Amino acid sequence: MRFGLDLTIAAHAMFLLRGPGALCFRRHNGVSIRNLAPRFLTTKSYAPLRILFCGSDDFSIASLKALHEEHVNRPDRIASIEVACRPGKRFGRGLKKIREVPVKAAAEQLSLPIHEIDTFKGWKLPMSHGDPINLIVAVSFGLFVPPRLLNEARYGGLNVHPSLLPEYISLPFSPKFSPSLTVRNYSFRGPAPLHHTLLAGRTRTGVTLQTLDPVAFDHGVILDQTPSPGLEIPEDCTVPKLLDIVTPKAANILVDGIRKGLFVQPLQDVGWRQSGTDEPLLHAGKIQPEDRHIDWANWTWAEISRRNRVVGPLWSNALVASGDSTGVQSFQQRRVIFTEIEKAEPTSDPRTFGAVPGTPFVDGISPFEPRQGKGLYVSTQDGSLLRVHQMKVEGEPNADAFTAALKARMVGDRTFSSGASQYTSFHESLR
Repeated sequence: MRFGLDLTIAAHAMFLLRGPGALCFRRHNGVSIRNLAPRFLTTKSYAPLRILFCGSDDFSIASLKALHEEHVNRPDRIASIEVACRPGKRFGRGLKKIREVPVKAAAEQLSLPIHEIDTFKGWKLPMSHGDPINLIVAVSFGLFVPPRLLNEARYGGLNVHPSLLPEYISLPFSPKFSPSLTVRNYSFRGPAPLHHTLLAGRTRTGVTLQTLDPVAFDHGVILDQTPSPGLEIPEDCTVPKLLDIVTPKAANILVDGIRKGLFVQPLQDVGWRQSGTDEPLLHAGKIQPEDRHIDWANWTWAEISRRNRVVGPLWSNALVASGDSTGVQSFQQRRVIFTEIEKAEPTSDPRTFGAVPGTPFVDGISPFEPRQGKGLYVSTQDGSLLRVHQMKVEGEPNADAFTAALKARMVGDRTFSSGASQYTSFHESLR
């Protein structure tokens, strides 16, 4: 077989079952919508692929390695692979060191050509062994691939997304249904779907193979997807653990989609819905510092614990005291990062002795000694008691929470008691 000829693959068709049967059932506002058109999945023929792979992190590296293995085993299917990645970023004192994106090292190990780009403006697709790139694959890349390049590549672009994206239903005109009717699925579009999946308390997830949309991120045609009901998320799962679950699935669905030629026109949308409710689409934006800022008035212990597990140590602003040579006290806010916390079991309900959510207190009354090993506690919105073991006050190293609070002069002079126990609160609630 010559590489210049289209790869000929048996073009037999098969039913693609979605849900319990071959028919498609959907609900919108309590009304069942039945799509009686049977769905077929055809293995299509296509020319040997010259792929431009755009990636960055470990999630994308797994897909790159899977494509390379397919290239080695079936060069008639994948003729070549070239890699595009973002340039390394300078860091450290004097910005003398460069932190490269992980996919660059993986591409070097595989002896693949590398293109470092920070913008597609004015950039042209490279020639691969004298032939043009005919498929762009972007996995956790971060740059939007413009329609100019997608149109230039014969087969457009593919993306693997670690979430179960929704299907938009195109209905033929009918007096019973609005032409603009869409059914939406609870999913996470954006650069941080794993974080937001866990933050939302989802119990299942999956991966989606879609086309690269010429207008917006994660709005492409869904070519393949983790079957219903999706992958189970373990209890108390972390982002690294969830990444270990979805990464091999993503690599497999990408290679399988290429073997079947799912990217060849005409495209077939095979997305499915997780529930019968019309739930909103959520943007899974990058995790920002404010996502770690505790909202003491509204967050329960469960929410605080979940966020601490998913996005890392949380923070608040605390009032600290300082004095001048005249003995006059002044106050200022300083950021406090809670590096080690746990749920404590109070001897009585904190609400019975007036503990306000977000107001820290220590067991005991002044004068305090830093080495007494007193506990530092904060009441949450639901009345749970959080114990802070370690914390980092702005401008200071991480330390024992009680010691750090005394050093920063956060503990006030207001005392209260519960039974035989006495406590002293901070100057004011955390912000």
